[in-house]
Amino acid sequence: MPHRRNLHDLPPPTRVKILRHDSNRGKGAALRTAIAAVSAPIAVIQDADLEYDPADYGELLAPIRGGKADAVFGSRFAGGKPHRVLYFWHMVGNRFLTLLSNMRTNLNLTDMECGYKAFRTDKLRAMQLREEGFGVEPEFAAEAARLRLRLYEVGVSYAGRTYAEGKKITWRDGCHALWVILRG
Repeated sequence: MPHRRNLHDLPPPTRVKILRHDSNRGKGAALRTAIAAVSAPIAVIQDADLEYDPADYGELLAPIRGGKADAVFGSRFAGGKPHRVLYFWHMVGNRFLTLLSNMRTNLNLTDMECGYKAFRTDKLRAMQLREEGFGVEPEFAAEAARLRLRLYEVGVSYAGRTYAEGKKITWRDGCHALWVILRG
């Protein structure tokens, strides 16, 4: 995929604040720390592995900037954007978890597990996130529904990694996401 780049190849941001934990506490813990430090009116969540293309920021932010949305979820399955074809069972699991999440929240997302999202910062801070790891993804959907956010979904391109390339998520994470959805 042509958008696969190293972080060092990206143009320098105008403002950067590096936040660290003494040990890896998981994605959810990292996001809660980052959310507390955000100073901009809109926050974008993007995994550091660059499976999602920063060139999609404009589309991700447009519904919020246009005053139509409080939050925008990316979707690897909507909008016809290019995506690397990888694991069948990951797709099946994702669609199953998205279906259950939609049933629980009365939303109609196509890709609840997508790690590419944008939020009005005030709405993001109103969320009651408690998951330490990847379980934060179904929490985002549940909290968006609980807060009755104006929610949009946009297609995003995706250059997924294989396990040999460093993919971290496993079937255990899927089981935990199921538990988070059912816990409510």
